[in-house]
This record gives sequence, C-alpha cells and structure tokens, in this order.
Amino acid sequence: MTKYIFLILIAFTLFTQTITAQNKLTYPTTQKVEQIDTYFGTEIADPYRWLEDTDSPETAEWVKAQNKVTFDYLSKIPFRDKVKKRLTEIWNYPKYTQPFKAGEYYFFYKNDGLQNLDVLYIQKGLDGVPEVFIDPNTLSEDGSTSLSGTSISKDNKYLAYSLSKSGSDINQIYVMEIATKRQLPDMIDWVKFSGASWYRHGFFYGTYQKPDGENELTAKNEYQKVYYHKLGTKQSEDSIVYKDDTNPLRGHYIWASEDEKYLFLSVFEQGKKGNQLYFKNSAMESDTFSPISVDMDFSFYPVQNYESNVYFFTNKNAPNGKVVAADLVDLDKGFLDVLPETDNSLDNINIVGNRMIAIYMIDVTDKALVYDLNGKFLYEVKLPSVGNVFGFEGKKEDKTVFYGFTSMISPPSIYMYDIEKNESRLFRSSEVKFNPDEYESKQVFYSSKDGTKIPMFLVYKKGLKLDGNNPAYLYGYGGFSISMKPAFSISRIILIENGGVFAMPCIRGGGEYGEKWHEAGTKLSKQNVFDDFIAAAEYLIREKYTSPEKLAVAGGSNGGLLVGAVMNQRPELFRVCLPAVGVMDMLRYNKF
Repeated sequence: MTKYIFLILIAFTLFTQTITAQNKLTYPTTQKVEQIDTYFGTEIADPYRWLEDTDSPETAEWVKAQNKVTFDYLSKIPFRDKVKKRLTEIWNYPKYTQPFKAGEYYFFYKNDGLQNLDVLYIQKGLDGVPEVFIDPNTLSEDGSTSLSGTSISKDNKYLAYSLSKSGSDINQIYVMEIATKRQLPDMIDWVKFSGASWYRHGFFYGTYQKPDGENELTAKNEYQKVYYHKLGTKQSEDSIVYKDDTNPLRGHYIWASEDEKYLFLSVFEQGKKGNQLYFKNSAMESDTFSPISVDMDFSFYPVQNYESNVYFFTNKNAPNGKVVAADLVDLDKGFLDVLPETDNSLDNINIVGNRMIAIYMIDVTDKALVYDLNGKFLYEVKLPSVGNVFGFEGKKEDKTVFYGFTSMISPPSIYMYDIEKNESRLFRSSEVKFNPDEYESKQVFYSSKDGTKIPMFLVYKKGLKLDGNNPAYLYGYGGFSISMKPAFSISRIILIENGGVFAMPCIRGGGEYGEKWHEAGTKLSKQNVFDDFIAAAEYLIREKYTSPEKLAVAGGSNGGLLVGAVMNQRPELFRVCLPAVGVMDMLRYNKF
C-alpha cells in the first residue's frame, strides 16, 4: 500500500499547479447529526458519528462519492503514468535479506523484483545452489496468504513457519524437515500474537480461546494461554503450560535458552511499557517459574547464558538501556552492570562468538561496538558510512555473522563479519537503478516550540536551489519508542530525482534518545509531538527548502494521528496532508 500512497502524494506535490479555478475540487456534502457526549462535565459534539458504522449503506455511498472525487482528479494528472512507469522500473530489482543459519544450511528471503511476497530460499553452505524452500506467492490464488514467521529447531532439523490469510493476526503453524523439504503432518490452528518457540521435541505457542459464533476479527483478546506441541501429535493433545485466569489483558511468551538449560517466561500487558520476566530450570519439570523482574514499567530480556550466568538487556534504572548479568542459581547476589548505561541509546545487543556486539544510537545514527564478556571494549565495527545497521545475530559458537547496512542514499547491502578479526566483507550489494553520487543527504537540528533540539534527515539532488520553490515531502511518526533511523527507500527516488526534498524529523515519542525521549511525547506531553513536527515544517519553509504551497506531509497509524492533529492546528503550513490509517478519535478509540 505504501507504494501507491507515495505515488498519490508525489502527484499532488509535483503538480499542485494543475488545480486551477476552473477545476477546483468539489467534495460531496457530508451529513451531520445531532450527537453530543459528555466527558467529565465537558460536552463534545460528534456530528459524524454515523460514519462509525462501516457496514451501513449510507457509509458505503459516502465512500463511493469520496473515491469518485479522488480518482477523477488522479486520472487527469498528465504525468501519472510516467511516475508509475519509473516507480515500476526502479522497484524491479532483486532484493535479499541477511542469511540465517541452520547447521550446514543457510536460509534467506529473496524477491525477484515485483513479486507480491518474498520467497524463502535454502542453500547448503555459502557456495551452495539456492533452492526455493517456501514460496508464499503460490499458497493462494489471490496472493493473500503470507509467510508471517519462521523458527528453526535447536537441533537444526526442522523449520516451523506461520501463515497468515488476508493479513489476519490469526496464524497457522506448519513444520518442514529442512534436509528433505518434507512437510510434516503437524498443523497448529488459531495461533495469535505468537510464533513457534522450539524446545526439545516440539515447541511452545500462544493462543486465545476461539470465539463461538462471534466474528473472529472483532473478538476480544483475553486470557492468552501458552501450549506445548510435541511433533507428530495432534493439536488436541497439546498441553497448557502456562495461563493466568486473573489478568485477562496479559500475554505470555515462553522460550528456551540456546542450551535448553533454562526456560524463560515473559509477561506483557496492554498499556504497559515493559514486561515481567521469570525463569525455571528445564531439568526440573515440576518447578514453577521464579521471578527475575516483575515491574512492568521496564523491559527485561535475556540475551545469552553460559550455564547459570545469564546476560540481560534492561532499561530499569537506565532509560537508555544497559546490559547486566546475574547467576540464576543465586539471584540474591543481584545484578552486575556489564555494559552500564551511557548517554547514548543501546538499540540492540547480541552475544555471538563469545563477544558482545552492541548497537548504540548516537544522534540517530548507529555505531556497532564490540566488547568481551566482561564488558571490556575491544573495537568498533567499521561501517561503510553514517547510517543504519542491523543484524549480527547468531549463536555462541559462531565465528562469523551477517549484518545489513543502509543510509538515506545507500540501498541496503549485506556484509559478512569476522568477529575475531574485526573484518567485514561485502556479501551482497543492491542492484537498484539509482546513483547515490547524484544526491545529498544530511542531518540538521532545529528548535521545537519549547526549545528542544530535534534532529531531521534531508535528502535531495545535489545543487538544489534554496529558493522556496521545491516540492517537499515531510514524513513523521513520533510514537511507541520507534526510532526514525536513516534508511533507504525506493519510493522517495521519484521525488528527489525530480527536484523534490524528502524530510524526516526524529520527533519526541520515538526512541531516538532513549526512554525519556519516548515519554516526552506521550500522555499529557503528546502535544510535544505535534509541536516538533510543526517546527520541522517551519524550518523547511524558513530555510527556503520549500514553501507552504509546495509542502506535503504524511504519516501512517500513529503518524496518521500526528498528521490529523497538525493539519487542524496549523492548516496554513501545508498544501497536502495524508493521515494514512490514522487513529483519530481518541475519545472513542476504546470502543473500536
């Protein structure tokens, strides 16, 4: 969907002069009703309440009329087919993910270019011939069945995979033997918000009670249970290994340590920022789970274990994150800070090859630093440039791992990294038809309404004139501690190669500067998010990158809420606003 949203915005942004007095858009009249609700003594009018009934004939007619206005306009844009042709051209190149290992085999996802869904491939060794393992494009006639997750057994013999139909959260889990590609008869139905977590001769999975006579898409998610499935048995024989009958909104996830010595239980709850973490010794079947951390205001997750000594990531008393270690045999001794909190956000941590590889985010750009198991700094991984790095996943004994790198003007590339030698070599490069040497990317800082400095990434063609006449696309999110890192996007090429400016501010509500940055854009501080975004628009206009007549703003989901707010608070700043799939009515959101 993102591809077509961007196509629409580019058409609006690059060709706003097509709207003249002669073809001004005329929207259909939207009926108003008398509806007033009282919230804590304050009366709030809601004249469009009738549109909440998405299945009513009146709503269907309203949508039809709105679509007619939209598509009549789009059909008259003279260069729309040229834009679509160019987008198709640059999208049509092979795309790969980082390989992941299963014994002597390597798996990776590949898209030949314009395939609807990525295909899972397997090859024996790094020099083996790749073969299709699962092609989700063949699983349904309409292409609506997708591969939503995979998990490899501890002995590297089996791969469990989850399928989702029509984008549903409800999945089915199937199992294949890796060496032979043989499909096993095991099938687990009605799995929700969970994958397969392997342990011994089967796996754990989570699910909810299947609704009886109720629409499965609108049923409440309450009282999740964790089951264990043993390979070769029917789902009806699966046993419940954990449930909580007193907290309906809590979810649970159980998994085994790499050596299967311990089982970990993570408990999370809707509306909470963190999780509870418990453990038990897997050799003691009757043992109940013992607590490690029970404060749901913080995150606590195991990274790796060496016998009973376990390394954890946590942001408890460390908003930017840190790594601690503890002996599960004697937790009373407490936790030892191995990588103490720094001024920079610890974005990711992996322990492979008996080394800790930590990804720190410094002003929203990544640094990959390597430490020994005692927290002593060894060296920094030399990255191609300033940008966004991801990966470094593997097992304790692995000597090499893969990581991916991208920046605002660098298409994703995959590197193989030798941990002991601290050497990277290019494994796969991108074949996208794009010359980064023709474009400029930079990071700027601007002041928000309250004086807070906000970073923003800009991308445009070299030699751009700052005269206020450039079309610009300002994209934001600002929520759920999600960081807007500098990453390459095919969809923005058509804009910048036609003289446009792409701008991405890293506003509060995200995770760019740790938990404090996130909290500064939540609850009673939510207005900070809108102020940060408005200030970004004002910066672009003040520095003459664009003007209000040439500025388009967009965001999706939480970003849709953002755009919905700023287009009402400062409508004079923007020519085009697209609040995609936005959560708009927060007063009644709990009813949806």
